[in-house]
Amino acid sequence: MSIKDTTSTPETLLGSQSSQSVADYLRAYLKRVSSGDLGSLPIILGLLLIAIVFQSQNENFLTSRNFVNLIVQMAGITTIAYGVVFVLLLGEIDLSVGYVSAVAAVSMTLLLREPGGLSWPLAIGIALLAVAGIGLIQGLIITTFQVPSFVVTLAGLLAWNGVVLILIGGAGTVIIQDPVVIGIANYFFPPIWGWLVALVFVGGFALIQIQQVTARRSQGLAASPMPIVIFQIVGLAILAAIAVYVCNLDRGVPFVGILLLVFLAGLNFLAIRTPFGRYVYAVGGNKEAARRAGIAVERIRVIVFMISSTMAGVGGIVLASRLRSVDTAAGGGNLLLNAIAAAVIGGTSLFGGSGRVSSAVLGALIIASVENGMGLLGLSSGVKFVITGLVLLVAVLVDAISRRSRSQSGLA
Repeated sequence: MSIKDTTSTPETLLGSQSSQSVADYLRAYLKRVSSGDLGSLPIILGLLLIAIVFQSQNENFLTSRNFVNLIVQMAGITTIAYGVVFVLLLGEIDLSVGYVSAVAAVSMTLLLREPGGLSWPLAIGIALLAVAGIGLIQGLIITTFQVPSFVVTLAGLLAWNGVVLILIGGAGTVIIQDPVVIGIANYFFPPIWGWLVALVFVGGFALIQIQQVTARRSQGLAASPMPIVIFQIVGLAILAAIAVYVCNLDRGVPFVGILLLVFLAGLNFLAIRTPFGRYVYAVGGNKEAARRAGIAVERIRVIVFMISSTMAGVGGIVLASRLRSVDTAAGGGNLLLNAIAAAVIGGTSLFGGSGRVSSAVLGALIIASVENGMGLLGLSSGVKFVITGLVLLVAVLVDAISRRSRSQSGLA
């Protein structure tokens, strides 16, 4: 039995017919846009609007220093959002990621604490194993007892908040002293290393794209015209060069920015180049059809919740590194809202089966840019929450309208 593919992977973005020319490719793209498949277009337009508005109000918004700050500020949210994307692809939700991230951060910090503290690899490894276990437990409860993920992870939100308070105890704030852990969010590459990293990243992207086109053409499948591929590679190279140049005007390319790219590459490969990733999209698109096709649906769901918790743990460690400490407020505030909003604003559907890992980066960039700009303007916390909520609402409405348009045009 075949399963209707509702993913937004590069293959589906090429269209169902072989693209033999640039003109054919562009016509297919315009047809998809007119039918409601907007892709990243709203995000790009949104970022341009945000840049214009905040730069007009504060000339420091588009400075090299603020650009580097923006990368560091969005790193924790983006990492957590990576895992949230996988959960949303299933049509599920994970409300516990905020405090799960705090469990990892607090556990690592306490394991590092002198005297008798563990080395940083052991401390980080144990903390991540602990939160992966949390994902396993929550996933098993959801699948074994068929309890809605909303209920289970809401209970987890409360429970893991309590665990954080218990672990911190009366310590209040625990300072991180390990230089390697601090360097995760506070180390910046020398200029030459920034250029080398950009070269490797663009070169890797080019190699993958060319190999993909060659392989698809050899199998008689649809593939992008080579001029389009070259245009994408050159465009990425220009963006990477601008980013590195701007970063080098300040402190240099932040290590945490490279870490985000590494996770993006790995998780993107997992999502669109492995059977597991295809199963995730299939389950999110139509769980019953996936089950009848022989996919171990419940196992996929458990693994996805483990991925979500693990990435939340990594995000918590990044946030702790940035602050150089953990306290009883870790995992609270608007962290959960921002992580889920980043995935949704970036284009991952709340209805399951549609989205990309890269959407977490784009969504987090929107969230971080809005918060950063409002911070420069000195707006109150209340205003920040209202504006962030409105941005999320607009993203959900765009997703709903887009799905309706694709459905009416027969593309969804």
